[in-house]
Amino acid sequence: MRTPGTPRSHPRGTPRRAALAALATTLAALGLTGPAAVPASAATVPVGSGSYSDTRPPGTSGPTTNTGTPVTPKVTPAAQGKPVPTNDWWSSLAFQRYGDNPYSTPMYGHPLTYQATAAGLDIGYPTTPAVVGDGRQYEYAHKRDLTLGLTGLNSPDTKADSWSDWTVTPYWSDGTRTLRTTIGHGLPFVYAKGTGGSARVTTASAPTVFADRGNVLGITVAGHHYALFAPTGTDWNVSGSTITAGLGGKDYFSLAVLPSTGALSAYQKYAYSFVTGSRADWSVSGGTVRATYTLTTQPQEGTETGTLQALYRHQWLHTSDALTPHTYVSPRGTMKVRESRTFTTSQPAAPVLPALPRASGTDAARLRGHLDAVVNAADPFSGATDTYWTGKALGRLAQLVPLADQIGETGTRDRLLALVKGRLQEWFTAGGASEFSYDRTWRTLTGYPASFGSDTELNDHHFHYSYYVHAAAIVAQYDPAWAADSAWGGMVKTLIRDAANPSRTDSAFPFLRGFDVYAGHSWASGHQGFAAGNNQESSSESTNLSAGLVLWGAATGDTALRDLGSYLLTTESEAVAQYWFDADQQVFPASFGHDTVGMVWGSGAAYATWWTANPEEIHGINVLPVTAGSSLHLAARKDAIRRNIAELERENGGPAVEWRDILWEFQALADPAAAKAKWDAGHAAYTPEQGESKAHTYHWLTTLDTLGAPDPSVTGDLAASAVFTKGTTRTYAAHNHGSAPRTVTFSDGAKLTVPARSTATGTGTGGTDPDPDPSTGNTFELRSGGVLTTATGGTPGSDTIASAGGANHDGTPHLPLVYEARNVHGALKPGAATAFRLQVDAGTAVALGQQARVSYDLTGDGSFERTETYHYFATDPVAGWEEYSQTRGLKSATGTLGDLRGGTVRLEVWAAIGDGTARLGTGADRSVLVIPYA
Repeated sequence: MRTPGTPRSHPRGTPRRAALAALATTLAALGLTGPAAVPASAATVPVGSGSYSDTRPPGTSGPTTNTGTPVTPKVTPAAQGKPVPTNDWWSSLAFQRYGDNPYSTPMYGHPLTYQATAAGLDIGYPTTPAVVGDGRQYEYAHKRDLTLGLTGLNSPDTKADSWSDWTVTPYWSDGTRTLRTTIGHGLPFVYAKGTGGSARVTTASAPTVFADRGNVLGITVAGHHYALFAPTGTDWNVSGSTITAGLGGKDYFSLAVLPSTGALSAYQKYAYSFVTGSRADWSVSGGTVRATYTLTTQPQEGTETGTLQALYRHQWLHTSDALTPHTYVSPRGTMKVRESRTFTTSQPAAPVLPALPRASGTDAARLRGHLDAVVNAADPFSGATDTYWTGKALGRLAQLVPLADQIGETGTRDRLLALVKGRLQEWFTAGGASEFSYDRTWRTLTGYPASFGSDTELNDHHFHYSYYVHAAAIVAQYDPAWAADSAWGGMVKTLIRDAANPSRTDSAFPFLRGFDVYAGHSWASGHQGFAAGNNQESSSESTNLSAGLVLWGAATGDTALRDLGSYLLTTESEAVAQYWFDADQQVFPASFGHDTVGMVWGSGAAYATWWTANPEEIHGINVLPVTAGSSLHLAARKDAIRRNIAELERENGGPAVEWRDILWEFQALADPAAAKAKWDAGHAAYTPEQGESKAHTYHWLTTLDTLGAPDPSVTGDLAASAVFTKGTTRTYAAHNHGSAPRTVTFSDGAKLTVPARSTATGTGTGGTDPDPDPSTGNTFELRSGGVLTTATGGTPGSDTIASAGGANHDGTPHLPLVYEARNVHGALKPGAATAFRLQVDAGTAVALGQQARVSYDLTGDGSFERTETYHYFATDPVAGWEEYSQTRGLKSATGTLGDLRGGTVRLEVWAAIGDGTARLGTGADRSVLVIPYA
């Protein structure tokens, strides 16, 4: 929602409210210490060695309408006193940003869209995208198909009555009639409870009735199929565009959008099983993040408690739970329907390190010179005064602390630590020129001086505070006493509670203010008051907070915060890949001519930023800040990075100039040598982006050039770990924050012993420890001739993948390459999963996709007890190897794994789509299969 860069037309630190307001108008036209409860009245609230104020500094503002009038949460008496979830997909219900709209702006639940009005709830199902703004934005804008309400309802406002993790219940009352509806992400149903009138549905155009079962009515409006459900024994009456039903003394009715008219009976089964709540739970173990999403229900008649829910792409890519054939259209690509109250996802944990490890390609003298330039600057904070720019300066300095430590510059390290501590402590102490202030009405902690609407609109708290938490985590790594709750750690946790509170029962702050657990990413606007819904621009500053939680939790021994950070980072990583970078090229409409977007909206996405149309900032805003905590996950989709850089240079008319350091570092996640060459050619004549430094950029580029790009397909069982691959060599890295040595086990079987409070690295060829036994292990190399072998060092080669012949073979092998290992013995590793890394090259052929299937015959008798088919990998039309891995996600799986006793492991690779051949790399560790066995 705000701009992290320094726009050329505005001096740094100058408010840009007018510019932002103008752009917002244009876009809207387009479519854990500290207080356990709300603190008692006191000028200063102590928290360990720090403090915050419970009153705003003189002359400042809290939440207001767009005209500057102070505003309070718009909630019912039942919700009074509860922390209101601002920064959500539905927050305009509770935050009245516009004084002339006491209802809501459009809310994008997906597949349905909603808007509250005096007569009830407008409902739409947008299925046709519009590309607007000179082709720079696509949107599935809310358009009313019908309104759900009660006869005679004319409410003066709509309020939030209750909410859960991804559902909300709006409330209407005109003194005679009351209406509550429950709506949410992934819900094809709208559940209504009303008194004082009959159920009423008014349609935007005359409906076509395709089914009339008395209390169940099927209608089509604007090409969309809906089902209306009234209590048993009642009857729907159609009069033009008005449809009513008496409730027969009951108070419930519901509505569903149907994927087809033929689905009516399947949906009728669950029409009276009303969703009453939603909850996400997560766990992290052995380098895997698992999350379970659960709806609670209450039958209104009968005993059925099941339901139907639609999963977003980032969810169904990572679940093995059964899905129905039903699908919906959404701005996030196809949503798939599950017939259950719950589903579970499983993903490799995103890699995190405090800093990239030391590598031989980094010259200590050169790095020392760049470090000296930063620490000896006249003002290391570059004049920063507000929360955002101070945060960026803190992040820039904190990232250099481990680098100075790596080359033995302990004096520089300690000077940097002192700068970071000093500025954090200024902000963590009430009463000075900069402080944090708690708003009891809105249950939020705001830093003053504020910026970009963090005060009046409650925007961007997760962006701003990400830098403070991440910087504090680096301090905690070197000075655990400073991070104690009784010292300054209490204030760090108070910021965390504001931006990413893990508690649903904390009366002082809402649960996960910015992060939408079902959408899979954060939202930036506090009020969500736009026609296009809520938005997020800098997804990378959101992941910066998540990485900060991992590192802070690891450094302080807070495993709950550590695991929360891993869940948030891993989840948002997939959402960013799909919805910002369109990594699979399955989300953006075909009519939208871009490979990436700068902003995601509830209604779609835009190739734009809040402050400039310059391509460098559009591409860079979802990269910065570049850190070993928040950025390595991007390397999971190197193909998307390459497309991103290629589009940047097309749109820019050449390589980056203004934000060249950010974009060099981004490119290095896929092609380190190419990025390092750009540094070598241009490092002397550029000005670093304001959150960057030449020291950090030099270290980043030379390290990755030496070690290779990150390889997120291999994970460690320690939160702070990562793997890098160059050619046939993997480098394993981990940081042990603990006080005793720790052996880290990686998903390919490699092990790395890390001393206490240290970073360690080790090299191998995957699936092996140093000096491996080549005849054993769970990592199989592909050899031409159809062989899978645990031996390493084979001769590099390739096999040809036959063409799909222009047909679609997605999910069904067609002329596959088949590789087998027989007489395999192994014990199934609990919690482990199949992994693979296949090198494929389609040359210059366009629109090819390669697919893999892994099968397990547990006893070698010829029957395969477990078969796993993975989503295909769309190769690019550029000659050169690309990596296809299991991170593409399971398309389908059958059967169950068990111990291998003389069994057979089979890998099949074929062309799922396209009309051309491709190559599959073999030998020399080019392509490997890792099975979940010891």
